Amino acid sequence: MAARELPVVVRYALELFAPLGTLRVKGMFGGWGFYCDDLFFAIVANDILYLKADVQSAATFETVGGEPFRLVRKDGRIDTMNYWTVPEEAMESSEEMLPWARAALAAAARNRKPAK
Repeated sequence: MAARELPVVVRYALELFAPLGTLRVKGMFGGWGFYCDDLFFAIVANDILYLKADVQSAATFETVGGEPFRLVRKDGRIDTMNYWTVPEEAMESSEEMLPWARAALAAAARNRKPAK
């Protein structure tokens, strides 16, 4: 099976995240997941980039107008996940994105599940 072509927003996000370290992206559930040095820290769903947050960092995303990722299930239920949009200016350059991406990596590290 041929690999799916990366959408423009995914390719662009990889450029924004390039200074962070070793990156990989994986197709999942119709969207895309981003890993940096094996930490899962971002997703793209419906062409929107969301970064990982947790109880320590979600308020920062909310304060700047970020929206959480919401998954609408087939039965109509809505699940809210702790991934948030970033301010528009963060999408303009790696320099603007890096503080947000580093916060997402920190949240991912704090919430890493132990290996089984």
